[in-house]
Amino acid sequence: MIEEVTLAGNVTLRPVTEHDAEALAAAYIRNRDHLRPWEPRRPAEFFTPDGQARRLKGLLDEQARGGAMAWVLADGDQVVGRMTLNGIVRGPFLNANLGYWIDAGYLGRGLATRGVVEVCRMADQDLGLHRVAAGTLLDNVASQSVLLKTGFESYGVAPRYLEIDGRWQDHRMFQRILNERPA
Repeated sequence: MIEEVTLAGNVTLRPVTEHDAEALAAAYIRNRDHLRPWEPRRPAEFFTPDGQARRLKGLLDEQARGGAMAWVLADGDQVVGRMTLNGIVRGPFLNANLGYWIDAGYLGRGLATRGVVEVCRMADQDLGLHRVAAGTLLDNVASQSVLLKTGFESYGVAPRYLEIDGRWQDHRMFQRILNERPA
């Protein structure tokens, strides 16, 4: 069962809900410049509660189909980060792709590291996955450090992997094997 987990101080990791649209819009506005180098370019609508509500509906629909699982990091009513397992595949693969970000005002507190540990634990114990994959831009040393500290291993570079900040950019690829259970 996916539960709420306290990461540090008042910051919790909890499953995202449709009620998070306004707080997510505020978080994305607050972190627009901080996230710009690490994310795709976003239309103006993305930064509105209505835009976030539409995104959440799609994400929660995908989650209901078993193809994703998403969390917010929350400090009270304020969203201070996101973690998402997307592209969940069952069968012999039992894999998901991890994405995450932390609010600029909450960096350096170990929240990304603690959050990734908890997401991987739930991916293993609650979702029954075998592997979690993640990719970072080549110069995103902070995110690479989080992944390495949480048991991920680098296995290569994917050229022009994702369009980030308006350009197709190379990514360093990571994986964490969660268990050796049969599929």
